[in-house]
Amino acid sequence: MPKQFTFPFYYTPHVLSIKAADEVKTYLSSQSDFEHNFGLDETKKGLKIGKMFGVMIVETKDGQLGYITAFSGKLAESNYLKGFVPPIYDTLNKDGFYKQNEAYLNLLTAKIEALQQNPELEKAEKNLKQTKLKNIQKLEDFKRNAKAEKQKRKQLRVEAEQTLNDLEKSVFLERLKQQSIQSNIDLKYIKLNLEAELKKAEDLLAELIQPIERLKLERKTLSASLQKQIHEHYQFLNANGETQNLIDIFKKTDLGKPPAAAGECAAPKLFQYAYQNDLKPIAMAEFYWGISPTAEVRKHGQFYPSCRGRCEPILGHMMQGLDVEPNPIALAGVFKGELEIIYEDDFLLVLNKPHEFLSVPGKTIKDSVLTRMQTYLPKATGPLLLHRLDMSTSGLLLVAKNERTHKKLQKQFIERKVKKRYVALLDGVLEATKGTINIPLRVDLNNRPRQLVCYEHGKKAITNYEVIAIEGNKTRIHFYPISGRTHQLRVHAAHHKGLNTPIVGDDLYGTISDRLHLHAETLSFEHPVKKAWVSFTCKAPF
Repeated sequence: MPKQFTFPFYYTPHVLSIKAADEVKTYLSSQSDFEHNFGLDETKKGLKIGKMFGVMIVETKDGQLGYITAFSGKLAESNYLKGFVPPIYDTLNKDGFYKQNEAYLNLLTAKIEALQQNPELEKAEKNLKQTKLKNIQKLEDFKRNAKAEKQKRKQLRVEAEQTLNDLEKSVFLERLKQQSIQSNIDLKYIKLNLEAELKKAEDLLAELIQPIERLKLERKTLSASLQKQIHEHYQFLNANGETQNLIDIFKKTDLGKPPAAAGECAAPKLFQYAYQNDLKPIAMAEFYWGISPTAEVRKHGQFYPSCRGRCEPILGHMMQGLDVEPNPIALAGVFKGELEIIYEDDFLLVLNKPHEFLSVPGKTIKDSVLTRMQTYLPKATGPLLLHRLDMSTSGLLLVAKNERTHKKLQKQFIERKVKKRYVALLDGVLEATKGTINIPLRVDLNNRPRQLVCYEHGKKAITNYEVIAIEGNKTRIHFYPISGRTHQLRVHAAHHKGLNTPIVGDDLYGTISDRLHLHAETLSFEHPVKKAWVSFTCKAPF
C-alpha cells in the first residue's frame, strides 16, 4: 500500500496502479464493447485518435481494494461506456439544457450560412469592390488631367509675360485663374458624387449584412450564456465533502476563467466517482493509448502526469482532505555544492552547471547560476550569462565578466558562430547513424513548460545529430543544435516526427529516472579579446 496518494503532476506509478493499468490495457487490446479507431490497426478506416486513460486504486469502507478507470473527453462518441466512470456533467444528454440549446445554436448557424450564401450578398460585395476601384480610377484620371491642364496654364502664363501687353495679359491671366478655380470646384463635386456612389453601394451591402450580424450576435450571446451554465454544472467534490464549480475554481487562477474542455480529463472523473461512492483514493496513474498525436509527445501505453493547464486547479481543489505526496517539483532546483568552474580569465569564465539546477531564478526558486555568479563576481558589469540550459540539463555555460565582452560574445551567438555539442543517452536503439531534425516548436499553453510541435505558429528549430554508440538497449548520441528553442533536444528526440526515442530520464517527454541524461559537453567560440578560437569540454557524468 502506498503511504500517500500519488502527486498527479510528477510521479512514478505505484505497483498497484501499474497492475490496474495493465488490466485496462489488456481489455483495450481485445474488447469488442465499443468501436473507436485508436490508430493501432492499419486496416481500420476513419479518423485515428489516441486517448488518455486513468486508473485509480480505491479502498471501500470495509477495507477492500479495487480500482476504477476513466477516459479523457469522449470515447466512441459517447460519455458512458461499460466499465468506465461517468462524466462529471454529460453534455451529450439529449434531454439536458446543453443539447436543447445546442440544437437552437445549430439552427442559428444554418440561418447565418443560408444568408451568407445569398447570391445578392455576393453581388453587393462585388459591386462595392468595383465601385471603390472605379472611384479610385476616376479620381486618379481627373487629377492627372488637372495636373496636365495646370502645367499648360503655367506655360501660357510664361508666354503671356513675353507676348501680351499689360491689358491683354491682365484679362488672359484672369481667365486662367478662373479655369484653375473651376478645376478645384470640379474636383470637389467629383468627390461628392463618388462618395454618394460609394455610400449607396455600402448601404446596399449593409442591408444584406445586418440580419447576419444580428443572428451572429444572438448566437454569440447564447453561446456565452450556455458556456457559463455548463461551467456552473461542472461541480467538483473533494475529500472534505466540499463542492466547487469550474467558474469558482478558475477564478483564482491567472487565466481567470476555465479553458476549453476543463473537467473532461480522466483524473477529475476518477476523483468525483470515488467521492460520490464512498471510495477512498489510494493511488492513481494515467496512460496514453493509440497513435501518437501530431503536436504532443505521447507514446502508446506510456504513463504521463495530469495536464497542468486544465487539471491542476481542479485537482488542487479535489485533493483537499487527502494525504498527498509532496510536490517533488517544488523541492527541485536545490544544489548545496559549489559550482565547478572549468576555465576563468579576466574577461569570461566557463562553468559546469549541475543537473536539476536553474540557469536563472524562477518564480519560487531564487538560487541559480545567475545569482551565484552575481555573488561570485560582485564587480562584474552586464547581463553575465550568454545562454541558458534547461534546469534538468547539465553542462557548460558561458559567463561574461563585463558588458563589452558580453556584447562581443552575444554577436557570435546571434550569428551562430558558437559551436555547441550535447551528449545524450536515448531510451532505445536508433537505426539511423546521423541526420538532421527540423521540427518547429511552441509552448503548450495548457501544459507549461511542455512544448508542442506546431507548423503554423511554432518557431524554427533545427538539430543535427550523430550516433556514437549502442549501449545495451540505449543509444549514446551527440546533438548539435543549430537553433536554441526551449526543450528543443528533448522534443526532437522524443517526438515521433523526430527520433521517436526519448532521452533517458526525461520526466516530461519520456520516463522518469535518476536524472535527465542530457549534458552540454563541448563549447567552442572565438575569445573576444585574445581573438583565438577556444574550445572547452566537460565529460558527461553518465
